[in-house]
Amino acid sequence: MRNKWIAAPYVGWMALFVVAPLIVVLVYALTRENAAGDWYLTIENFAGMAGYAAVFGRSFLLAGIATVICILLGYPMAYFLSRERGRLRSMAMLLIMLPMWMNFLLRTYSWVFLLERNGFFNTLLSSIGLPKLDIINTSSAVVLGMVYNFLPFMVLPIFSVIVKIDHRVIEAAQDLGADSVQVFRRVIFPLSLPGVLSGVTMVFIPAVSTFVISRLLGGGKSLLLGDLIEMQFLGSAYNPHLGSAISLVMMVIVLVCMGIMNRFGEGEGEAVLL
Repeated sequence: MRNKWIAAPYVGWMALFVVAPLIVVLVYALTRENAAGDWYLTIENFAGMAGYAAVFGRSFLLAGIATVICILLGYPMAYFLSRERGRLRSMAMLLIMLPMWMNFLLRTYSWVFLLERNGFFNTLLSSIGLPKLDIINTSSAVVLGMVYNFLPFMVLPIFSVIVKIDHRVIEAAQDLGADSVQVFRRVIFPLSLPGVLSGVTMVFIPAVSTFVISRLLGGGKSLLLGDLIEMQFLGSAYNPHLGSAISLVMMVIVLVCMGIMNRFGEGEGEAVLL
């Protein structure tokens, strides 16, 4: 009984700052206001999202591309870090974590300085006689910002799984005649899949809902779901009912994606290995 009372402040905090806002979003999503100022139940808000299908598609496409790039970059990085020891590993982990200690907004602003027309990269290219790159305010810049900001969330889960693989399993595979490629393909990679799935979840979900990156690096040309929701609450197209409906649908989609990834992650490594 005493343990339950210890948890009471946490339950109250969650109820006030998590459950209550979700209820408010649900109420706004299922209601609308008429000319007289009265609210009524309706599903018109969800029907109105059909006009923003392109925004949904663009958000999931760019988030998916950023997630794939994070896997391609993050897995080799995590794998080689797991094989290193001592000071080199500590220094590499520090370099991976260091940008995360800086404010998210400042990190994104720094890429605006690097990518703009007269920024650092284009100045460097001009100095060696190469043409300038018009990458700022494009979808490519948005994906680059996603990869830069969320890559550590791919590296760390994969690293934490690979480093815990029992070395005796690898030795057993080598004793049975497996070479380095076969050991990686049939032992290390299958056992590391839970970390990959965890990284995919931790990268894809914030990427699909971001709005700061698309606002600063996309220049408003690559409208994503986060930007669309912000417009409904703070922009000129003020419509909190539609914004709540979009938020609710996105929340459901994210939960479904998480459920699918967690389902495939249960026993994935052992099943593939066998």
